[in-house]
Amino acid sequence: MAQLIADRRDIEFVLHEQLQLDYLSKYEEFEEFDKKTINLILSEARNLAIKEMLPTLKVSDEEGCRLEKGEVKVPECFHKVYKLFREGEWIAMYDDPEWGGQGMPMTLSLAVNSYFYGANFPFMMAIILVHGAAKLIEHYGTDAQKNLFLEKMYSGQWGGSMLLTESEAGSDVGALTTKAVKNDDGTYSITGNKIFISSGDSDLTENIIHPVLARIEGAPEGTAGISLFIVPKIWVNEDGTLGEPNDIVCTGLEEKMGLHGSPTCSMALGSKGMCKGVLLGQENKGMRAMFVMMNEARLDVGLQGLGCASTSFMNALNYAKERVQGKPLLASAKDAPAVPIIQHPDVKRMLLTMKSYTEGMRSLLYFIAFCEDRIHLSNDADEKSMYQGYIDLLIPVAKGYVTDRAFEMCAHGVQIYGGYGYTKEYLQEQLLRDSKITQIYEGTNGIQAMDLLGRKLHLGKGEVFKGLISKIKEIIETAKAHKVLNDLSQEMQKTILKLEKTIGHIGAMSRSDKALTAFAHAYSFLDVTGDVVMAWMLLWRANIAVEKLENGTKRKDTDFYTGQIRSAQFFINSVLPVSRGKMDVILSSDDAAIQISENSFGGL
Repeated sequence: MAQLIADRRDIEFVLHEQLQLDYLSKYEEFEEFDKKTINLILSEARNLAIKEMLPTLKVSDEEGCRLEKGEVKVPECFHKVYKLFREGEWIAMYDDPEWGGQGMPMTLSLAVNSYFYGANFPFMMAIILVHGAAKLIEHYGTDAQKNLFLEKMYSGQWGGSMLLTESEAGSDVGALTTKAVKNDDGTYSITGNKIFISSGDSDLTENIIHPVLARIEGAPEGTAGISLFIVPKIWVNEDGTLGEPNDIVCTGLEEKMGLHGSPTCSMALGSKGMCKGVLLGQENKGMRAMFVMMNEARLDVGLQGLGCASTSFMNALNYAKERVQGKPLLASAKDAPAVPIIQHPDVKRMLLTMKSYTEGMRSLLYFIAFCEDRIHLSNDADEKSMYQGYIDLLIPVAKGYVTDRAFEMCAHGVQIYGGYGYTKEYLQEQLLRDSKITQIYEGTNGIQAMDLLGRKLHLGKGEVFKGLISKIKEIIETAKAHKVLNDLSQEMQKTILKLEKTIGHIGAMSRSDKALTAFAHAYSFLDVTGDVVMAWMLLWRANIAVEKLENGTKRKDTDFYTGQIRSAQFFINSVLPVSRGKMDVILSSDDAAIQISENSFGGL
């Protein structure tokens, strides 16, 4: 049967064969999540995604959101889907059962969400934001705040958002101007304006709980003086009942390139001088709280990109198998019949590009979640530190590199459809539009590159990056033992050696008087690091595939495992030589981007 949003066999391969997730069931905390249970959960998620969510994707894009008399109306079709989400308890999958969570491994919840994002990314924006807001309260809230908010947020009875961005601040959060003044009753009066607030208002829920960044009157300038507040749309009384509407309103909806089903709001707080909030965590520690949640948020954005790319790939693959056009390239007979376009070399090239990147991205994102699970279960401080190091280092790749490549894969998906891909008749153009935002929010991908170079490269005085490279080298050594992978392992070996040289060069340059030149090459450094990580994931997959083939397997699985080897072969032989060329550019330390004056760009 044709796959529609993600290849189920591939998801199960990563979970059961690459990461061996069911091993976690040996721990008491995850004992109920054996292989059978994991597959049942995946089946339920897939059914919901395909039967209920996917049919609303195009409809919601066409209908969009409306602001009527100060209230935001989401596409009507979302209401049924949201009801099903609440009934299935899909919002808080890996969260504490004490607060209504399912307590499943984070890796499994990520796999489930990859189905959901592939089916309807705009709808999922409402889900993921209430989860993130609740997670902040779970981490930093008082017992009273947890009891007041968490169960109703994790159950989806109440929604959530994040109010960070302001028009004059943008990515420079420390420049925000939203103010908080403490009241005699311990609450704070909040005044200010926020923009680009996803699901800032919605008619899906009876209330929305907004975490809001603001500066308490008299606090220091910059990020050191920012605090975090809980600001409900409707005030919540101490007994949990709803009180009066709070003075926080949506003043406008953004007309966006994509994500038309997701409301992106401009929000006014305290325009009548009556917006109340309560402090979440400590005064002037708001940014610290946000940074703790940043890894999870950026991993989710990478998953959003993967969801779009995976669906685009599945659509393109199905279309290429069915679309008959053109004779075989080497057909000798003039009357040779036309063939499905998947038989044309250039179409196969694009499909294999989409296949290899999608598989590599899936493995990377699931691996990061798996590291989170290992930290959660481990009692060994060194082991926890190792896995946390992998997460911190790989997050810029998961958010920045993955979403860049995901957008490109969606573009390939349009291209395979030809002229039809450029029309609204098919989903391909919407997936391309929707995926673009993933390169921009939660820190633009340029910021991810700066983070990788400026902070993550030097974690543990460079030992974290060295540890990751050692892990990659283990996979290379395993591949050398397989004759069919020996050439690929040699190609990987060359690339790793050059990456180590590149790391030493750009790392030293970033801490010298040529630091600006180093950061002009930061994006290229993110690219080459991402390429090597993708190759690592694909070679790891190929190692497993070769072992399975050597031990004998069913015909259907033979095709799948052979496909894993071809993905690794294609990526390592086609992409890594280009990556080494990019490393040459970094090593050259060309400073044209720094030396050019503003006037020399033209436009005078």
